[in-house]
Amino acid sequence: MKVLLIKDVKGLGKAGEVKEVKDGYGNNFLIGKGYAKAATTEVLRKFEADKKKQAELEKYEVASLQKLAEELAKIRVKIVKQTGESGALFGSVTKDEIATALKEQKGIEIDKKILETEAIKTTGIYDVNVKLKHGISAKFEIEVASV
Repeated sequence: MKVLLIKDVKGLGKAGEVKEVKDGYGNNFLIGKGYAKAATTEVLRKFEADKKKQAELEKYEVASLQKLAEELAKIRVKIVKQTGESGALFGSVTKDEIATALKEQKGIEIDKKILETEAIKTTGIYDVNVKLKHGISAKFEIEVASV
């Protein structure tokens, strides 16, 4: 019996591969548990069409992320915080504050979880790295000023 693996199966193969297996193993375990589908021409054709559609979506997503990375490279966001007599900030600038300032000042909404920065505890200009999907990363500047 030929089956198309939907999920990775240890000792058999990876998702997307067509494998020849015994009827009982294919029907009772692989198909029964949702790890595979019977490799009919219709199933294979649908799988190839879905794979092609997924590749197009991924290509579009990569292009839009690269455009966002180029846009972020030109941006400087200003954050105003209260400072003490020594010029040090009360507390530090958080990723949440950076994401909020980016949304309010430039209209770009980014999840704070993908921001990478050290603890900012003094005024000045700092680079913030943004780790986007598909290995694409960007960098933008923030200016921390006192009240």
